[in-house]
Amino acid sequence: MPVVEDPRNPILWGMILESDDPLTLFGGWLAEAEKSELNEPNAMALATVGPDGMPSQRMVLLKSYDAAGFVFYTNYESRKGEQLLAHPKAALLFHWKSLRRQVRIEGPVSQTTPAEADAYFATRARGSQIGAWASEQSRPLETRFALEKRVAEFTARHLVGTVPRPDYWSGFRLQPRLIEFWQDGLFRLHDRLEYRRAAPDAAWTTRTLYP
Repeated sequence: MPVVEDPRNPILWGMILESDDPLTLFGGWLAEAEKSELNEPNAMALATVGPDGMPSQRMVLLKSYDAAGFVFYTNYESRKGEQLLAHPKAALLFHWKSLRRQVRIEGPVSQTTPAEADAYFATRARGSQIGAWASEQSRPLETRFALEKRVAEFTARHLVGTVPRPDYWSGFRLQPRLIEFWQDGLFRLHDRLEYRRAAPDAAWTTRTLYP
């Protein structure tokens, strides 16, 4: 049987360990997930910290990544937006059940530029653009009708021409300081490979961890 047919095969993991660039390894895993995951292979759990020190978590979508970090977009007035603006540190978790793999990422967070946010907002479906205006994200909603009414109002307001990006809707970039790759192993003897760096321009150090 070819090695690549079993993601838990120790020989395959040994080949993975040869990579000294976590982004290259992440890109390979994401590409495999795009072929095997039924829905949203770019979905990731985002953990933030509230003003009371309690963690908060939800699923968001990764929209881009490069050496500068992992980018996602949201309403800055939402719960997660306010938490990230007040405490600009976060953690991400990708879990690809079909591949029996996960990736954990931790680091400080910064805001994307308005130009970056404008460029991405322009690629969204018009309905999603209207939704960004209509939804007062994370705030109490009296009835479903109230939301539908706001959607209708903003649809009428932006009936012609392009839909501009709301000032309160933009992006965040997590600059990774830690990236950990986890791969399921037989008898719960999983493989874990950790990459760490002290600063954005620092070299990555690696170590394997007990499962």
